[in-house]
Amino acid sequence: MKWYQHKVVQKQWLLLLMILVMCLILGLQTFGPDGADERFMVVPKEITTSWQAVRSGEATIDDVSTLSTLVTNTMLHGDAGHLAFNLLFFWIFGALAVELLGSRWMVAVCLLTAVSGSLGHVFLNPLENHFLLGASGVVMGFEGLYLGMAVRWRLPDPNVFPLARPVPPANLGILTVVGISFDYYRLMERAEVNIAYGAHLGGFMMGLFLACFVVRRPRLAQAR
Repeated sequence: MKWYQHKVVQKQWLLLLMILVMCLILGLQTFGPDGADERFMVVPKEITTSWQAVRSGEATIDDVSTLSTLVTNTMLHGDAGHLAFNLLFFWIFGALAVELLGSRWMVAVCLLTAVSGSLGHVFLNPLENHFLLGASGVVMGFEGLYLGMAVRWRLPDPNVFPLARPVPPANLGILTVVGISFDYYRLMERAEVNIAYGAHLGGFMMGLFLACFVVRRPRLAQAR
């Protein structure tokens, strides 16, 4: 057991570090000054305004700071329950990304899906003044990545804690399809809930695109 734990830490240390950072950030949000974290959250209307400034050549450092929230908002969460739910799937699918593609690809997917997820919400709500935060767009990006790879190649059975035993890739693929289908249904239903379904779709589509057109076949995968 100690050997297995050491192997996990050795391969997944960067992913574990990111999880630790998100936990520490939630602590700062909870016990820090009220409103101090708002400048790191996405406000769709501000993103729209800053992008227009960039296109017109009149962008300032404030506009650059505003656009950077497309990434920084994914490190923030509303409460412990929000963080715990995101981190469960962030760990499972992020760990699978590391196992199959390596830590560098895992980080690249995090950044790209953070931006695409945030933009997905902004595109659907360009004039909204509400805050967007949370890593769910990145989580859905990892799920889209895994689904795309599972369709393209024969992947090894995943064996990632807390899964009690290796689960066939097809089962995890079905889970991702069910999840994104629910998000799409709720989005089309225009449900009045505090969930950014546009961010889920934006992240998922980027992950799926990367798996289908960008990443190379993992060493552990077999051609179909």
